Amino acid sequence: MDEKRKRAMSHKRRIRNLTSLCGLSAIILAVSTYAWFTGLQDVSVGTFQVEIAAADSMQLSLNGQDWSESLTFTKDDLTTKAYSATSFNWPSNGLVPVSSIGDMDSNSSRMVMYEKASMTTTPGGYRLIANKVANTSGAYEGVQGQNGFLAFDLFIKNFSGTAYFTENNVANEEAIYLTPDSKVSIGSSGIASSGIQNSVRVAFAQIGRVSAFNNTASQITGITCSDAGSAEDTSYVTGICRKAQIWEPNDTKHVATAINWYTKSCKKRTAADLVDASYTGTCNTVTDGNYYNTYAIAKEINATDKVDVYDGRDYNSYETSITNGSLKAVDYFTDTEKNLKGVSRPTFMTLAPASITKVRVYVYIEGQDIDNFDYASAGQQIQVNFGFTKQRFTSDDVGVTEGELYNNLPTAVHPTASR
Repeated sequence: MDEKRKRAMSHKRRIRNLTSLCGLSAIILAVSTYAWFTGLQDVSVGTFQVEIAAADSMQLSLNGQDWSESLTFTKDDLTTKAYSATSFNWPSNGLVPVSSIGDMDSNSSRMVMYEKASMTTTPGGYRLIANKVANTSGAYEGVQGQNGFLAFDLFIKNFSGTAYFTENNVANEEAIYLTPDSKVSIGSSGIASSGIQNSVRVAFAQIGRVSAFNNTASQITGITCSDAGSAEDTSYVTGICRKAQIWEPNDTKHVATAINWYTKSCKKRTAADLVDASYTGTCNTVTDGNYYNTYAIAKEINATDKVDVYDGRDYNSYETSITNGSLKAVDYFTDTEKNLKGVSRPTFMTLAPASITKVRVYVYIEGQDIDNFDYASAGQQIQVNFGFTKQRFTSDDVGVTEGELYNNLPTAVHPTASR
């Protein structure tokens, strides 16, 4: 086979398989989860593998020093590929549902999350008490010793352009899209009818960035939410710390058991007191195929706040605890948006040209999701696949076929790291 044909075939495979900026695939979490409405139980998490691929103008790293177009790692070798033992959090004791609206703690450069402290049954559901997860102080990020979520730092080097913009301004950044084949599903040994896959969230928190021509690993890994260094050289850190972009897969999917659980336990609330007299009828109907807001925890909740897990117009129509800030309807990036076509396809996030961006990735179970209920833990195994692309249009959008058009596309030029 001649060299030209080899290059054409290689490029064709890139078009098909490496259109993503970075893709995380085959994260398999074998879990016996804590459901939001249950007490403690034994949990376990199996091994998983992360595979990340980059497009031609991108390189990836876990330590700010070793760069490549693809990464593969498991729990066991994160300790050798990540830049420190505190740069990732592996849920070794199981996935414990938490709740977040994506706010960032600028002092620790971590996403703010909450966990349930107590749950008391009420005539119309469950009274919720919530504490802030202790992940925003110290070097270790965990859930009261339970390590209830997956988190790791990913560095993305973007070689587009030649000028680095020191200011934190999205107008100077490139649009990135979530690939249409991104999905969260039950693994081969799990139970799909449990619906646990429908309450998984994947959050992407951009911490900060430096020039793509910075070759000092300690400066790259040391990126925080704060501006630092001299704007006159490549050491300058542009703090980002925007609210995390949270992806909600399976946003319109609800298994029958979850719907039945909700129907049995939720009653319409009409007053602040959680007593029989304050509930007057059934809650709003939930049906498979329709989207419903998740009213995630936005601050610590005490018993005196009298918050019910079903508070919100989509469920029991009670708004007081939302308007006072205890719960908020989260504006997720959903699968429905991911699947939009052509010019309707929305941007997932933006990245600056000629930059290295530190992104903290979180995979967790949202406890306030309507699909998270007692028996959802029977699912046991979750598989997460996602990727990013700079291409707004897919081949289907523009009618590209596997003919000469693929074979004659020009080969992309790779700038050198020393540029």
